[in-house]
Amino acid sequence: MSLANGAKIEPPAGRPGTVATIVRLANPTFIALAVLLPNAALGVALALGSLVLLNYVHIMTGALWTGIDLFMGFVVGPVLGTMEPARRAEVFKRLIPKMTFLMPMLSGVTILAGVHLAQRLGMLTLADPWIVAALAITAVLVVQGFGVLLPNEIRIFKQLVSPAPDVARIVTLGMQNARLAGIQGLLQLAIIFVMANLRF
Repeated sequence: MSLANGAKIEPPAGRPGTVATIVRLANPTFIALAVLLPNAALGVALALGSLVLLNYVHIMTGALWTGIDLFMGFVVGPVLGTMEPARRAEVFKRLIPKMTFLMPMLSGVTILAGVHLAQRLGMLTLADPWIVAALAITAVLVVQGFGVLLPNEIRIFKQLVSPAPDVARIVTLGMQNARLAGIQGLLQLAIIFVMANLRF
């Protein structure tokens, strides 16, 4: 698609809209690692019944989830804001396919590991205001992540694999996701504060 200044974003090669095109954009090796590693770590921790390993999986995936969201919201977002729309779209063309596979895995494993950990420790009770706060923040994160961020990434995917990608649409959705990632990062910092207080 051409912009007013003549800049273009080229649709990916191959038949538009195919799963193969989406997988190629995200890189099959990256997809395999993003999906398998967090889930395999959680599976091993649960199979072994190890609280230490379960805690490690919860902390590591949570740290990655939080760090990536903060980086997206407060570093990548502002940098992209200074770029021309076509250049932003090219960045999103490379970034969004990977984020679409990575972030749901990190967030899902973090939450599942946290719930299992709380259950195992006997802390999953609505009588504790800190647990209620943690669950409330988690609910907001889930609604934002799976109700807004992921659908936006799918919309961007559809544009990327279309014969004539709409650069303006890609940029608008991508920038919205970058800002929402920053909000998610702040909410995750809030939940870290809550969890720190669960120990004392």
